[in-house]
Amino acid sequence: MSTLIFEKSRHGRRAFAQAPVGTSDVDLPKSLLRQDRPRLPEASELQVVRHYTRLSQKNFSIDTQFYPLGSCTMKYNPRACNSLALLPGFAGRHPLGPVSHGQGFLKCMYELQEMLMAVTGMAGVSLTPMAGAQGELSGVAMIQAYHRERGDLERNEIIVPDAAHGTNPATATMCGCVAVEVPTGPDGDIDIEALKAVVGPKTAGIMLTNPSTLGVFERHIIEVEQIVRDAGGLLYYDGANLNAICGKVRPGDMGFDVIHMNLHKTFSTPHGGGGPGSGAIGVGARLLPYMPIPVVTAIEEDGETTYDWLTEDDVPQSIGRLSGFMGNAGVLLRAYVYMRMVGRDGMRRLAEYATLNANYLQARLRDAGFELAYPDRKASHEFIITLRHEAKELHLTAMDVAKALLDHNYHAPTTYFPLLVPECLLIEPTETESKETLDNFVDAMVEIAREARENGVSFKEAPYKMPVRRLDDVKAARQLDLKYEPEA
Repeated sequence: MSTLIFEKSRHGRRAFAQAPVGTSDVDLPKSLLRQDRPRLPEASELQVVRHYTRLSQKNFSIDTQFYPLGSCTMKYNPRACNSLALLPGFAGRHPLGPVSHGQGFLKCMYELQEMLMAVTGMAGVSLTPMAGAQGELSGVAMIQAYHRERGDLERNEIIVPDAAHGTNPATATMCGCVAVEVPTGPDGDIDIEALKAVVGPKTAGIMLTNPSTLGVFERHIIEVEQIVRDAGGLLYYDGANLNAICGKVRPGDMGFDVIHMNLHKTFSTPHGGGGPGSGAIGVGARLLPYMPIPVVTAIEEDGETTYDWLTEDDVPQSIGRLSGFMGNAGVLLRAYVYMRMVGRDGMRRLAEYATLNANYLQARLRDAGFELAYPDRKASHEFIITLRHEAKELHLTAMDVAKALLDHNYHAPTTYFPLLVPECLLIEPTETESKETLDNFVDAMVEIAREARENGVSFKEAPYKMPVRRLDDVKAARQLDLKYEPEA
């Protein structure tokens, strides 16, 4: 099947059903109007519909395939969340409309703030950050504001474990701080002695993902908190992996001062493709005065509750606004509906099944002969296998396996991240996959390894069955060509 609509083009062919009725003059200067017809494909409506429908069916998606992308929580999300978020009263609400016309929406947002506070154990929540990276930015900005308010201007170092998401050191740098790396031990936990060696009078705080990108829960979390706290620093919790601990343990109870939550991962909005997103943040008592605005507040008067925004006048020490209005309303509404649907007990089950699936899949792959990166640790919601021996003995790399899995109708796990593990696959089955799906995935992994070992099959050219074969990544990045040139 051709992937280019241009190749179906025939001169003079039209799709009149979608053409505008009548003619209208365009109120633009003639100098700005096109003199020649644009070089667009000429095809019938049915050709166009079939072409793009078939293309969409060749996409990998959570609706059609298992998508075990580590650290990204590519799970099934109930359609009801999307449908309810698109109710006319929500979808038609204008952000500049009067508060009195948006009381239903504001009530939902207030309750979402309260639920997220309960889940994280934090003293306050702001929903305004538009993505996880923006949540990180606001977290470090608040840590800076806290130290400046106290006159502690020398504190400009943010400690970042070497297993952190790449956004952590980038965020610290963007906020004018210096990222100080601390190593991870062979067991997957932070090297406590190395941490003690880097804290000091310049320590502003630490950014810690827990469970980490290594797929394990930091066992020395209380000791880490105490070391940083004794040095005068604050603690930032990267909540990208929050679905592993929901209802089981709360960052606020661990002593953290701020956390960002990827609502587009953990709480129902389909994740991937660059958006939409929401990086809502929760803060402890120390950082409440610095929360980004606006925040929804409840007002009790004459036995009735109404809702309004807290703005600069109400929170004068706030780090300010991060978006034009209040954040990504659609994502926030989906998260609200999702949390109301699953309830308190459901939150706990999410973490239990995500962890159960990860540990089951980890055990199956270990028993099938794959090497675990941290064999003495239980998985959290994700885990890592290393193909270092396969790469050396069979010339079968992590990328080869990732591409070969596409031919088995599975999306690949995350490859080569975190960088600490050679030839690694970071695998996250999520809480929504069945045992049968996980077993079939193991069968595919075993078959790929068997073909390489017993039959000497090379997967350097995989995938073989996809519409597009393996690309030259370097050439695709440096010589990207998106312009169609017809043959002479």
